[in-house]
Order: sequence, then C-alpha cells, then structure tokens
Amino acid sequence: MSPVSPSITIANLGWSTPDGRAVLSGLDLHFQRERTGLIGRNGVGKSTLLRLLTGELSPASGSIAASGSIAMLRQTVQVAAHESIADLFGARAALALLRKAEAGEASVEEIGDADWTLEARIDEALAGVGLPLPADTPLAALSGGQRTRAALAGAIFAAPDFLLLDEPTNNLDREGREAVRDLLAGWRGGAIVVSHDRELLEEMDAIVELSGLGAARYGGGWSAYRARKEVEQAAIEAELAGAEKELGRVRRQAQVTAERQARRDAGGRRKAARGDEPAILLGTLKRRAEESVGANQRLAERQRADAEQAREAARDKIEIVDPLSVGLPSTGLPASRTVLALDRVSAGYDADRPVIEGLSLTLTGPERVAITGPNGSGKSTLLALVAGTLAPWSGEVRVGAPFALFDQRVGLLDPAHSIADNFLSLNPGTTNNQCRAALARFRFRADAADRIAGTLSGGQMLRAGLACVLGAPHPPQLLILDEPGNHLDIESLTAIETGLAAYDGALLVVSHDRAFLDAIGVRRVVELGPE
Repeated sequence: MSPVSPSITIANLGWSTPDGRAVLSGLDLHFQRERTGLIGRNGVGKSTLLRLLTGELSPASGSIAASGSIAMLRQTVQVAAHESIADLFGARAALALLRKAEAGEASVEEIGDADWTLEARIDEALAGVGLPLPADTPLAALSGGQRTRAALAGAIFAAPDFLLLDEPTNNLDREGREAVRDLLAGWRGGAIVVSHDRELLEEMDAIVELSGLGAARYGGGWSAYRARKEVEQAAIEAELAGAEKELGRVRRQAQVTAERQARRDAGGRRKAARGDEPAILLGTLKRRAEESVGANQRLAERQRADAEQAREAARDKIEIVDPLSVGLPSTGLPASRTVLALDRVSAGYDADRPVIEGLSLTLTGPERVAITGPNGSGKSTLLALVAGTLAPWSGEVRVGAPFALFDQRVGLLDPAHSIADNFLSLNPGTTNNQCRAALARFRFRADAADRIAGTLSGGQMLRAGLACVLGAPHPPQLLILDEPGNHLDIESLTAIETGLAAYDGALLVVSHDRAFLDAIGVRRVVELGPE
C-alpha cells in the first residue's frame, strides 16, 4: 500500500473570541502539497486559522484532520536573552555535544550519539536564506529581519510536510524577500502563506481568500486571482442587477393587473346599479371575478416571492464591506520649503560601531523619498534621528515642518486609551463630531471608535494611527513611515496607497515593497549600507 499523501482537511470549522465574537464559522478547506497564499482583510481570521492548524487554539466547532508534520513561522520571533540561532533549529544540546566531543571531553557513548554533519547542514540552511552566520550567534544580536530569516531556516530544517508562514516578508529587506521567494519556489512540501506581499503571492500555486462569506479557492498566483475575481465580481453584480430588474418588472405587472381588475370591478358595479342584467347572471359574474382576482393575486404573490428570493440569493454572494475612504485635507506645504536636512550626520548605539556615518540628505517641498537597504543598515536609526528620539554623534539634523512618525508599533497611540480618545488627544481643539467623522473614513464607525488601542491587531493599529493623524483638520506636512504596509490587508493597503498618492505633503518612507512605493509616487530612493 502506498503511503498517504500529506494533507490538511478542515470541515465546518468555527472559532470565536473569548467575548463571543465569531471569527471563523462553517469553514471548509482542503490543503495538499502545494504553495497556497492565504489572503483576506485584517481581522478575518487568517492568523487564527494558522494557530488552529498548529493546535495552539482549539476549534469551537468542526474538525481539522492533518496527515503529515507541520512547522510554523510566526510574524514576530520571540527572543530570550540566552537564546542563539541554534535554538531556532532545536540544536542547542546537539551542538554542545559536538563542542564537547571536539574538546576531547565526551564519553564513548556520547560520541556515538553525535551528529557530525549537523553543523554543516545548519550552515547550509542559513546560507539558503541569505544569512551566513554561525549557529551560536545570539538572537539578541540580530535585527528583526535577520531573526525572521533564521527562524525560516530553522522551520525548513525540520523538513515538515507543511510549512505555515505568517507574513514572512514583513521585516525583511529586498534581499531577504528575494530569499524567501527563492526558497518557496524550490519548496516541494505543502505551504500555507498568510501574506499581502503581492510579489510573493505571485509565486503561489493557489490563492485562498477568507471573507465574511467563508473561503474561496483560486488556482494560480496573485495575477490569476485578480483576473478571476474581477470576472466573478462582474458576473455576480450582473446577476444582482438582473434580479433587481426582474423584481421591478413583477411588481409593475402586479400593479397593472390590479388596476385592470379594479376597472372591471367598477364596470360590474355600474351594470348592477343600472339593473340591465338578471340577478343570477350578475352573481355568476361576481363569483368569477372574485375567483379571477384571487388567482391573479396568488400568481402575483408567487412571482414576487420568486423574484425576491432570486435577488436575495444574488445579494448573498456579495460581501458587504464598509469601504476605507481616505480623503485628506491639504497640508499647505510650500514647494520651496526645506522640510528636512541632514548634514554629514553620524550616529549609532555603540561608540565603536557607527550605524550611520557622514550621511547628508535634503527633502524640499512635497518630495517623496524611500529609504532602503539591508537589515541592520540603519534605516530605523535614520528615522529616530529625524524624529528626535536619537541624537547624532556629529553633524546636524534640521526638520523644517510639522511631522508625524509611524513606527512599526504605532507608538504615537496610547494603548490604554480608545481610538477616539487618542484622536482627541493628538488633535486638541477638535470636536467629538469631527473626531467621529474622521475615524469613520478609516472604518472606525460607532462603537468601533471606542475600542481600546491596545486590543487592536497590527493592521488595525496602523489604520487607527493613520486615522488619528491624517484625519486631523490640519495634517502634518511631513509623514515618516516605517514599513507602513507590514500589517495591512491588501484592500486597506490599496486604499492607503490611494490616500497617500493624494497627500500633498512630504513623505519619508522605509519600505521594500516596490509596488507600494510606485503607487504612492516615490521618485527618489536612498539606499543605506556599505559603499
């Protein structure tokens, strides 16, 4: 008998938050040995589904049947002070044994248990993700992107049947993103990849979209999904329009029939009043008229019910989504104003190791500049210098316009306060009505505006931060954005792209997402790192 092919089958799966909010309901899916991109709006349950697949969460209803091993890479790699890259491979003890054997301190039994190829295989796995570092390198010494790459190498090292990746390119530089794409291109097991990285999604064998209507699977990568989705959406909209048209026709026909019957009834009453016909004939005519009216009414009611049912069936195929509408007031930034000037700036955190050395940079008027470079090249350090949270060792930093910094944690929001309270605090003098109207444009309507910021997902937190800053009556003339697309779903990312494209202030953006940078009109790229 041939071995069972690894697969994951989900049947009628349901899960709710502790407060009873349904996140997943009646979900049916089947995964096999292929690369599947898992997409959907923030909060629709993508990361929750991965945690259910690993057993970290238990279903409220339904079942998950998996044949084969599963490894998962999370969005954020947790770091303990004593941990090294070896811990991501589960190899700390085995490598310690090798060191002991190399020092001549191992017993005969221990030497027999030693895996002499382990270190070379770990080095090969790290090289495969573009991270040629020793396995004993402390995780605390790595940047966020380097930790992600190391964790990915560790997950693959175990050779699982299914690899679950939650936003694997979020913290990666361009080289790291390409390494992940290359790795997945050669991956022969199953992979379920939660991502909004359109370049990565293009490499998938299939796309599964989670929505309020459930799950839908589309063969091929991102472009194939978009093409199919557009055709599907057009067909659904045409079906709904046809159903609405038919319902209108049925209602008009029923009205015409009723009016005709009313005229006939009036004529019959006039004849009866004149006494032209025998009473028995008038009774027969009256009975037939009543029967005809009843039959017409039943037919009209049946046709109306059928038409309404067809309309509701068409409506059920369309997810009702509150659109994210980003309309921005003018910043009033003059085209000639020097918004930012760095003059031969050097800075860092260790006196012997400058992160930035001799950097000069000027932004004038509504310029849009992208900062790129490898992980650890100083992108976040540069933003800290501009924001004033880090002082330069030498040189000068001058900021000539009001600005707002969006770091990846959206630190401008107080996590203990509601979104509405954060808005009012950041925009003193605004009214509650102005606050609610601005937040509504970013899909925080009614009670949603009263949610505590600390309870929001990463994507919701960024959206709330943008709402509090861009929704102000007078937005800042300089926006500083650190990987703004990392936690947004694709729909929200597209809306933010549209809003930032219409923003008339200056932008300083750290991002490796080429599609995002093109969409917001970036024309100048400054790359940090070694010459």
